[in-house]
Amino acid sequence: MLLTILNVVYVLIAIAMVALILMQRGAGAQAGSGFGAGASATVFGSRGAGNFLSKSTKWLAIAFFAISLFMGYHATKTLRQPAAAQQQQQDLGLMSAVPTAPAAGTTAARAPATAVPAAPAPANAVPTAPAANAAVPNAAVPTAPASATTTQSPAAPSQND
Repeated sequence: MLLTILNVVYVLIAIAMVALILMQRGAGAQAGSGFGAGASATVFGSRGAGNFLSKSTKWLAIAFFAISLFMGYHATKTLRQPAAAQQQQQDLGLMSAVPTAPAAGTTAARAPATAVPAAPAPANAVPTAPAANAAVPNAAVPTAPASATTTQSPAAPSQND
C-alpha cells in the first residue's frame, strides 16, 4: 500500500518538476529586464517568478530523489529476505490459491500417468516421385496457326491545307 502511494506521488512530482522547469526563463532572457523592460508588471512582482520557481523546483527535486532512494532501498531489502518470508508478505489476490510446485529434492504423491498410444507409422513414410513422362505422351508443342491475311501499315495522314 505504501509503495502504491509513493509511486503516485513520485509521478506527480515528476510532472510538476517538468512543468516548473519549462516555466522558468533561460539565462539569456534576463538581459532585457535589466533595462526595465516591463518586469514590474508581472504576477510575481518586480523580481519575477525566478525565485519562486527555482525554490519550488529545488524542493521537488529533493523530494524526487528522496523517494527514489527509499524505493531503491525497499526493493533491495525485499530481495534479501528469504523466499518463504517473501511469499507470506506478498498479496497475490486470486493467485494465492494456485498451488506451488514442490521443491526439487522432495517427492510428492502423483496421479498415475495414463499411457498415450503412439500414432501408427504410415506404410510409406516417404512418397516416391512419379515415373518420368509415363503419363504424358511424347508430343511436340503445337505452334500457333499462321494468319491468312497480311498486316497493313496504317496510311499516313494527308496534309490538306
